[in-house]
Amino acid sequence: MALPVVDGQSFVVHRSGQLQVFNLVPTTMHLYNLTLEHASSITAAVVGNFSGVRQQEILVSRGTRLQLLRPDPALGKLSTVLVYDVFGSIRSLAAFRLTGGTKDYAIVGSDSGRIVILEYDPKQNAFNKLYQETYGKTGARRIVPGQMLATDPKGRSLMVSAMEKAKLVYVLNRDAAANLTISSPLEAHKPSAIIHHIVGVDVGFENPLYAALEVDYSEADNDPSGQAIRDTEKMLTFYELDLGLNHVVRKWSEPTDRRANLLVQVPGGQTTTGDPPITRIDGPSGVLVCCEDHVIYRHMDQPQLRVPIPRREHPLEDASSRGLLIISAVMHRMKGAFFFLLQSELGDLYKVTLEHQDEDVVALKIKYFDTVSPAVNLCILKSGHLFVPAEFGNHAFYQFQKLGDDDKEPEYSSADYPGNGMRTPSQPLPRAYFRPKPLENLVLLDELESLDPILAARVQNLPDTSLFYTACGKGAKSTFRTLKHGLEVEENGNSDLPSIPNAVWTLKLAETDQYDSYIVLSFINGTLVLSFGEEIEEIPNSGFLSSEPTLAAQQLGSDALLQVHPRGIRHVLSDKRVNEWRAPIGMAIVAATTNKRQVVVALSSAELVYFELDYEGQLNEFQERKAMGSTVLALSVGEVPEGLQRFKYLAVGCEDQTVRIISLDPDSTLEMISLQAVTAPPSSISIADMFDSSIDKHRPTTFVNIGLQNGVLLRTVLDPTNGKLADTRTRFLGNRPVRLVRTQVHGSPGVLALSSRSWLNYTYQGLVHFTPLAYDRLDGACSVNAELCPDGFIGIANNTLRIFQVPKLGSKLKQEILPLSYTPRKFVSHPQNSYFYLIESDHRAMSETMIEERVKAIEMSGEKVDREMLELDPRIYGHFKAPEGVWASCIRIIDPVNLRSVAAFSLDNNEAAFSIAVVPFAARNGELLLVVGTAVDTHLAPRSCSTGYLRVYSFTEGGSGLELLHKTDIDEVPTALMAFQGRLIAGVGKALRLYDIGKKKLLRKAENRQFATAIVTLSTQGSRILAGDINQSIYYVAYKAAENRLLIFADDTSARWITASTMLDYNTVVAADKFGNVFVNRLDEAVSKQVDDDPTGAGILHEKSVLMGAPHKTKMLTHFHVGDVITSIQRVALVAGAREVVVYFGLHGTIGILVPLVTKDDVDFISTLEQHMRTENLSLVGRDHLSWRGYYTPVKATVDGDLCEYFAKLPTQKQLAIAGELDRTVGDVLKKLESLRVTASGF
Repeated sequence: MALPVVDGQSFVVHRSGQLQVFNLVPTTMHLYNLTLEHASSITAAVVGNFSGVRQQEILVSRGTRLQLLRPDPALGKLSTVLVYDVFGSIRSLAAFRLTGGTKDYAIVGSDSGRIVILEYDPKQNAFNKLYQETYGKTGARRIVPGQMLATDPKGRSLMVSAMEKAKLVYVLNRDAAANLTISSPLEAHKPSAIIHHIVGVDVGFENPLYAALEVDYSEADNDPSGQAIRDTEKMLTFYELDLGLNHVVRKWSEPTDRRANLLVQVPGGQTTTGDPPITRIDGPSGVLVCCEDHVIYRHMDQPQLRVPIPRREHPLEDASSRGLLIISAVMHRMKGAFFFLLQSELGDLYKVTLEHQDEDVVALKIKYFDTVSPAVNLCILKSGHLFVPAEFGNHAFYQFQKLGDDDKEPEYSSADYPGNGMRTPSQPLPRAYFRPKPLENLVLLDELESLDPILAARVQNLPDTSLFYTACGKGAKSTFRTLKHGLEVEENGNSDLPSIPNAVWTLKLAETDQYDSYIVLSFINGTLVLSFGEEIEEIPNSGFLSSEPTLAAQQLGSDALLQVHPRGIRHVLSDKRVNEWRAPIGMAIVAATTNKRQVVVALSSAELVYFELDYEGQLNEFQERKAMGSTVLALSVGEVPEGLQRFKYLAVGCEDQTVRIISLDPDSTLEMISLQAVTAPPSSISIADMFDSSIDKHRPTTFVNIGLQNGVLLRTVLDPTNGKLADTRTRFLGNRPVRLVRTQVHGSPGVLALSSRSWLNYTYQGLVHFTPLAYDRLDGACSVNAELCPDGFIGIANNTLRIFQVPKLGSKLKQEILPLSYTPRKFVSHPQNSYFYLIESDHRAMSETMIEERVKAIEMSGEKVDREMLELDPRIYGHFKAPEGVWASCIRIIDPVNLRSVAAFSLDNNEAAFSIAVVPFAARNGELLLVVGTAVDTHLAPRSCSTGYLRVYSFTEGGSGLELLHKTDIDEVPTALMAFQGRLIAGVGKALRLYDIGKKKLLRKAENRQFATAIVTLSTQGSRILAGDINQSIYYVAYKAAENRLLIFADDTSARWITASTMLDYNTVVAADKFGNVFVNRLDEAVSKQVDDDPTGAGILHEKSVLMGAPHKTKMLTHFHVGDVITSIQRVALVAGAREVVVYFGLHGTIGILVPLVTKDDVDFISTLEQHMRTENLSLVGRDHLSWRGYYTPVKATVDGDLCEYFAKLPTQKQLAIAGELDRTVGDVLKKLESLRVTASGF
C-alpha cells in the first residue's frame, strides 16, 4: 500500500482507526569537514639549519600548521619542503642550536600545555618529536606558559612564559650518546605580574640570562581610585639561570619607559681565535628596549642611551599625532660586526647600530632603511636575503642590495642629545623626521600569496568549475581576488602556426643532452620539425618524413631519432642515415607507443607489431604479430626502468571497450595477462611510474591512466610482478574525449590529461594530486626542457603554439587580484548583471576630500605644504594615520569577469559604509535598488555615531553607475541589510526594522527592539527572518503581516558571538562565532508549524519566556571547532549535479566545506576511521584532537576530514591495521576518502 505523502516532509498512516502523521525530516545530521585552502597567514617565523646542511631554511607557523620553506638563492624563490597540520594552536616558535652543533632544533609553544622540541628529518621529510614536556592545562590561558619563548644564544637553556605570572626555564644538554636532553622546569614566577616580552641576553658562556618586561598590578588591583595604575612602573628584569646551583634568580630589576613593548637581544660575550690565541669582544651585551617614539639601550649597571624613532615628515601631522611603535625586530651578525633592523607599525624599516669600545657603548644610532609591509617578525638569512611574513596580505622575500651605509639618509645618534638622550628620561626627545623613498637597499625576489584577512566572500558556479570571490586585506593594501580551481600557469611565449596541428613532441638529439633541440608538429597531411633555441625556426634536413602526419616521435637509444607515421617507421641515426620499416601493403598504422628502447605499433588489421632496440642500436621486429580481434584505439608502454633493457608490459585499448595488458617479457612476448572492461571506448592510455606514499612508501607505483571518449579518466594500479590491474579510480574531466600525455613535472614523472579542461597528474609532498590547469583549453601538449624554460610544457591551442610553466604545485587556486582603496567590508551581486557592489571603509584614515580641505586650510594660513609627501603611493606606504573617529569610505562597482573597477563613489563628511543590499521594492513594481547603510562620526568602543543613514541608489547605465535617490536618517549604526518580501529589513543597532520605499525617504513599517546588543547577520525564507546578534547567537523572528509585527519566537540556549550565518532550510541554520566554531541549530518542526499557523502572533506574545529569552529554544545538531574566525558562509553545489555543501571562509585565509553524510554506512565508516586516526596520528604539539575540535563545546556529529586524510601518510603497518579494523583494504579506504573530497568539491 502506498503511503500518502503530505507537503513532501511527512506521510500519513491509518492505524487502529486513527490517522497518524510521521515526519520524514531527519532529526540528526552528520557533516564531514574538509579544508580546501588552508590559512595563509603567518603568525611566527624562525630561521635555522634544520636539515643539518649549510643552507638555511625558514620555519613558519600558519596558526595550526607548520611549514618549512627553503630559499633557492639561484632562482630567488621560496619552495615548500614540508607542511604539517599539528591540530592545535601554535602560540610561539623558536629555533636553537646546542653549543658546537651544526643542526637547529625547533621549539613550539602551543595551547596543549606542553613544550615540544622538534627535529627535522630530511630523509623521511618529517618532523620528529624529541621531547614533549607537560607544564600546564590546555587552552590559551593567561597564566599557562607558551605565549612567549626565548632561548639562550649558546643553546644551553630556554624560557617559556605566559602572559601573566608564570615563567619556566628548561636546561638543554647532551647525554653520553650526544643526544639532546631537557631538564625538569625551573620556576621564575612573579605573582601579579603582566609580562609584555621576554628575550635571551647574550652573555657568552657565563650563566644564561633572560630579560623580561613586566608590570606589577598587585597595588592597582586593590586601588579603586585608579591612581595606583597611573603610578605603576614597567620594569625591565633580568633573570639568571645558575647552572651550578640549578635554580633561577631575579638578578636585576629597574624601571623603564612605561610604553616599552619589545626587547631585542644585543650580541655579547667574547670569542678566542688564532694561534697565538686572540680574544675578541663580540659585543656589549644587554638589550634594546623599543618604546613608543624611542629606542633605549640598557644593560645591568650600565648607562642608558636613548634615541628617537624617525617619523615620516607628513604635512598633516601635528604635535598631538599618536606615537610610533616598533612591531618587529631582528639582529644580524656579520664578521666582526652586527646591526639591527627594526620595523614600525607603518612598515618603515630602521637600521640601528651600536658604537662601542669593548663592552662600553658610546652611541646608539638609527636611520631610515626602506619600507615594506608590516611584519609579524623579520628573518635575515646568511645568504643576504630578508623574509618578511606580513601581518596582512602577501608575504615577501627580498635580497639585500646594500646595507644603507653610503646613502644620504639622516642618521640620528644618542650622542647628539644631552646625556645620551637620558638627561630627562620622563620627557620625550625632539622628534626626528625622514622622507620615505622607493626600495633602494632591498629588491623583491618572490612573494607568497596570502588571502589573510578574508572579510567577505561568495561562491559562483560555472559549468566546469566554481569561482571564489574574496574581499581581502587591510587599508590601502586591500584587494578583491578571484580564485579559480587550478594550477597557476606562467606563459613564456607563443607563436602562430600556418594551420592547426593535432600533436606535438619535443626531442633531444642525444640521450646525454641537457636540453631539447627539436619540436615535432603533426598536421593532418604532414609533419613540421622546428629547432628549439634562441629562435624557433624550421629544420629542412631532420630526417623526418614531412609529407605524412606523425603518430609518435622519440629520441631512441643513445643518439638516434624515431618517427612513426601511418605508412611506417623511420629510424634516423646520428649521421642522418635512415632505416625504414614499411607497413604491409593495404594496411596502415593507426596507433603507436614508444620509449627509449621499445616501439609498438597497431595496424589497421587490429594486429600489434613489436620492435626492440638491440645493443648495437638496431631496431628489430619481433617475429610474431599479435591479433587483438578488435580495432586498436590506443597504446601505451612505460618508460624503461633504470638498469633494465625493457618495460615488461603494454596497455592496449580496443574498440570493444576493453583495456588489455600484454606482456613484453622475452619468455611470454605479446601474451595477454589481464583485461579490464571500461564504460566507453578508450581514446588514450598512458602508463607512468609515479611516487605515491599512500600506496608505497619506498618505490614508485606504476599507474595505467585510461582516457575514455566520454570524458572520463580511469586510473588503475599495475602490479609490476604479475601485470594485474587493481584499485581503479574514476574521474570526470570534461565533455571531450580524454587525451593523455606522459610528462615531467618539476623533475618527477607526471601525466597531462586534455579534455574540455587541461588536467595535470603530479606528485607533491609524496602524494599524487590531480588538478586542472587555470589555462586555455589545449588540443595537444608535451614536456619541454630548454634553457629559457626548464621543466616547462609546449601546448597547442587551435593554431597557436604555447610555451608555459607551472611554477607552484602547492596552491590549487589561481588568484587574480584587483587593488582596492580601503578595507573592504561587504559586497553583493546584482541578480540581472554580472557586477558586484562593494563597500570599503577605513578607520583613522582621511578621504581625499578631507585631505584637500586640510591642505587648503594650511595654505590659507600661509604655511607651505609638501605635496610630494601627499602623493606617496598608499599601496606601498599606507594611508596617513588620522585621529580616532575619522573615516574614509567608498562604494565600488566591480566587473568580476574582466576583474576591473568600473566606478567608485566616495563618501564625504566623515561618513562610513557598514552594510549593503540589493532590494526589489514591491512599491516600485519590483525595481531593483541598492541600499547602503552608513554612519557619521562613528566610534568603535563603545559603538556610537552622531547619525546614521540608509542611502538608496538606483542603477544606471546597465548597473555600471549609481544615482542617489534619497537617504533616510537613523539613530544607530546599520550593521545588516536584506531584502524581505519586496521591502527592506534592517538591523540598526539593537533594533530590527522593516522599511518600505517612499518618494523622499524610506518609511518605517515595523520594528522590534528586543535584541541584546547589535544585529550583524540576516537571512530569510518565507515570512521568517533569522537575525544573528553580535554576542547572543541566532534569533528566530516571524513577521505577521496582519498585525504588521516582527516577533521573536525562538533563540539559542548558548550566547554566541556570531560572525556569519545562513539558512539551510526553513527550520535550520548554520552559523559561526568569533572563537572559530561552526554549528548547526534546528527549530522543532511542531513549534515551527505552530508559529506559522498563528496569523496574528498573539500566541507568541502570551507564551512564557524560557531562560530569560524567547519562549522556544533551538536544538544544536552539530558543532565543530575550525580554528579560524569564519567571516562568510554559503550553501552551494561546487560540482555540477552534486549535492549542496556549506562553504565557509575564514579570516586567516581558510576556505573549507561541510559535506552532509547521507548514508548510515558512510557515517559509521568515516566516524570509525576518525577514531582510529585520533589514536594513531597524534598531534605534533601534544594537543588532544577531540579536545581541540571541541575547544569550547564538545564536538558533535562532525567528522574531521583533514585528520582522516592523514591516513595516506601513515606508515604501512598502521594503514593495514586500521583498514583491517574497518573490514576494508587500504586501497578501499583511500578510494573512499578521495571520493568524498572529489564528489563534494571537485578538488
